[in-house]
Amino acid sequence: MATAEPPNGLWHRNNKAHQSDELSSHAESHDNVQEDNLKQWQKHAQKVKVKVLEQVQDQLSDILDNALTESVQPFTHIQPTVNGKMTRKPSSRSQKMDNGKVFMDRASLLDELFEISHIRTIYHMFIAVLLIFFLSTLAVDYIDQGRLVLEFDLLFFAFGKLGTVTWAWGVMFVYTLLVPYYTLVFWGSLYHSLSSKLGLSMGTGLILSAVQTCVLGLFPIYTVVHNQLPPASRFIVILEQIRFLMKSYSFMRETAPVVMRNTPKEGESPRFPTFSSYLYFLFCPTLIYRESYPRNTHIRWNYVGVTLGMILGCLFYGYFILVRLCMPVFRLDTNQLFSKRTMVLAVFHSILPGIMLLLLCFFAFLHCWLNLFGELLRFADRMFYKDWWNSTSFANYYRTWNVVVHDWLYYYGYRDFLWLSKRKFRTAAMLSVFIVSAVVHEYALTLGFGFFYPVMFCLFAVFGVVFNFTMNDKRQNPAFNVIMWACLFLGQGIQVCLYSQEWYAQIHCPRKENSFWELVTPRSWSCSYQR
Repeated sequence: MATAEPPNGLWHRNNKAHQSDELSSHAESHDNVQEDNLKQWQKHAQKVKVKVLEQVQDQLSDILDNALTESVQPFTHIQPTVNGKMTRKPSSRSQKMDNGKVFMDRASLLDELFEISHIRTIYHMFIAVLLIFFLSTLAVDYIDQGRLVLEFDLLFFAFGKLGTVTWAWGVMFVYTLLVPYYTLVFWGSLYHSLSSKLGLSMGTGLILSAVQTCVLGLFPIYTVVHNQLPPASRFIVILEQIRFLMKSYSFMRETAPVVMRNTPKEGESPRFPTFSSYLYFLFCPTLIYRESYPRNTHIRWNYVGVTLGMILGCLFYGYFILVRLCMPVFRLDTNQLFSKRTMVLAVFHSILPGIMLLLLCFFAFLHCWLNLFGELLRFADRMFYKDWWNSTSFANYYRTWNVVVHDWLYYYGYRDFLWLSKRKFRTAAMLSVFIVSAVVHEYALTLGFGFFYPVMFCLFAVFGVVFNFTMNDKRQNPAFNVIMWACLFLGQGIQVCLYSQEWYAQIHCPRKENSFWELVTPRSWSCSYQR
């Protein structure tokens, strides 16, 4: 049986059409594959970028720090001798602690992390929570009182008597600016010309210490107590008192040894730090004095505006946390005495506002406030903190939470203690730093709140020391990061709970006498009131 075949020309046309369809289909498929590959490559590149920024950043920062430290060591080991010739000190492992802090041009960690969209989303979430606080406060005020106007009575109360605060700050600033500097000049101009160098140094040191005790020690305490300043105003005066003490000590500690080592040639005057460098140091965001720091070329005024806006936002954020989460729990019509049930409930009610206040204080002060002054003064070294939130040990947390204060405690507390003990008693040096830090924290809270309740001291000097030695740097498992955060949650809850209870107990159960035990015994242990 014969089969019908298409004509020859028709077969060629069909064959060409079929080949053309195959070619177009193949080209289209190839384009789709290329497009898919391009999308996959873009996703992969984005993942690589995120991993590089998140995982390699710390290692790269450490490498740069070590490289810069090693690059400046040849210059730090070169010291002029009496005859003017330069001699190089031998480098050894024991001399690593003799090298001071090295400042370099680097940005704050959060500024770098905010360039990642995933991290920036977390920041946006906190802004959304602030808006929810704002709307909830408006809604509650409208329902309860029929008005849509926010009243910030708590803020006006907390920052009251700002005129007295400004006057007290001016006195402390003028004293810190003039007295330590010209005391150094007076002492240094006589040091190399007198035979009794020890007598001159001891006499000058005792006189300066006595004046420091009166002006930077007793005067701020008298100001906050005598004028009955409200809490925020109290904290401004006390924290500035501590800052000026630390700044002036660093200035004397860094410059006096240089004056003692460098004997001027005959007919020449000793070389002293410039007054402008000391004035700059009093405002720049560091507690370690240097005659010069790495500086930026210009001020980013848009960065200044945004940072100032974030500081104001944090201020209102703290207000809403206290008003919406703390005051409704502790400002009750009836205050009950201590019991296991009430204490456990109060502590767990305080965990959320406590950890939010901790994060808020970190962001407002260590990031926004210090970066604001750093930008205005073109101060280039912005490493005010490290990635403390990734810590798997409390030892690392204490080192990375507040680098500014840690540097001061390390170089003038821990390192000087080891120098005096000839590098022995490292545990005692660490304990002494913990005790000093705990005492200063408790001192600031006692004068800030107006009552003595050593919650911070116990948590810092007792539990902090235990955690520092038990959860040390050997703990690298991520589970220890969970433990660290759980301890922070619980610790903040305890502090907010106990300090809030004591605040209202002091209001409703005022002391009847001024005896010592009446002043140091917490009022909330025995106070029971009903309005």
